[in-house]
Amino acid sequence: MRKSATKPAPRKPRSCSETLPPASKHGLADVLLEAHRSLLKLVLEKGLEVFGRMLEEDRTQLCGPKNKPQEDRQAYRHGHDEGQVVLGGRKIRLRKPRVRSLAGEELELPHWREASQGDPLSERVIDQMLVGVSTRNYARSLEEGPEGVETSATSRSTVSRQFVARTRTQVEKFLSRSLGELDLPVILLDGTGMGDHVLVVALGIDAKGGKHVLGVTEGSTESEQVCGGLLRQLVDRGLVVERARLFVLDGGKGLRKAVREVFGPWALIQRCQVHKLRNVAEHLPQNKRAWVRAAINRAWAQATVEKARGKLRELASQLEEQYPSAAGSILEGLDETLTVITLGVGAALSKTLRTTNPIENLQGTLKRVSRNVKRWRGGSMAVRWAVSGLLEAQKKFRRVKGFREMPQFIAALEATIQCESLDSKTKIA
Repeated sequence: MRKSATKPAPRKPRSCSETLPPASKHGLADVLLEAHRSLLKLVLEKGLEVFGRMLEEDRTQLCGPKNKPQEDRQAYRHGHDEGQVVLGGRKIRLRKPRVRSLAGEELELPHWREASQGDPLSERVIDQMLVGVSTRNYARSLEEGPEGVETSATSRSTVSRQFVARTRTQVEKFLSRSLGELDLPVILLDGTGMGDHVLVVALGIDAKGGKHVLGVTEGSTESEQVCGGLLRQLVDRGLVVERARLFVLDGGKGLRKAVREVFGPWALIQRCQVHKLRNVAEHLPQNKRAWVRAAINRAWAQATVEKARGKLRELASQLEEQYPSAAGSILEGLDETLTVITLGVGAALSKTLRTTNPIENLQGTLKRVSRNVKRWRGGSMAVRWAVSGLLEAQKKFRRVKGFREMPQFIAALEATIQCESLDSKTKIA
């Protein structure tokens, strides 16, 4: 009897990585990188070719077709000269076609004038610096230049000068733009350090929940003079004073006094609850901080101001005997930590307006873009870097969480301001 042939076991399909040769597995990233560089190099080379044709077209329009006599000719070709244009973040030396009038005057080619007047190098420099490229490594971060073309002006000092010039212009434009068209029921103020300098940043939230960086000022502390100067600048640029507005502050006395001085009865103040928790915790030993934070958060989670205030005062009385400084910190500015609860804001928007976290996120961007700075040469340098970082952060802004609750919040805010104004008038009478 013949034995039946056994069927071979089905072969397990190999994965894509197994089908690649060993060298391909490890070199795929290098291949892709090299392809990227080759593509960029090709783009630069083709860009130069196209630019050269555009210059020749300019010369033909001025001088007419080459080697064809013209009775009404107004200019003639006059060889070539060397000039510089910017391409791919580098200054590139090129042969520049020359044209002269019949009177012997040099005529400028329109496309060359346009390329010379624009300064794409400064645009490239500022983009590279803001993503973390240092001045020392700027030249290495650029694509390889076209073969046979001389490149220049990518030295460390040149890059630094370009960055300073461009950011100085940005600062002037940023700090002088009009704010008159913005309806801002909420403004957040907070300070951050850059070297020995303190930068106070103002961030506005409009009636639709959009965020707007309003301004920044530099000083040694968050003093009333520094913060008041920033607020008065905002008013001079068109920020309306006579508008019910909530100010969210980190708790500094200078900020609070400045807001009261400039905006008076039109301002409600919400103390940042995160800063308040930090301040209280500083007066407690490590083993007491967790339960005190939990107790404060439970108080702030109450549905009414009366219940929240009662919980906080009860906690302060419990701490008074052993930790009087912590108890005093809880009671200091207590009502201003409850302002958002008073307004009856929805849960999502309330979470946004109880803290200065939106500005804290901005400060994270400032730290990131300036991490390569080793030495701060004065306040103007700190402001330039701050404005550059703020503009970079602003590109990714989204509306705040809970923005759909803004109409309800604005109505409650205006009603509260009106009631307080009537109460103050009654007391005076």
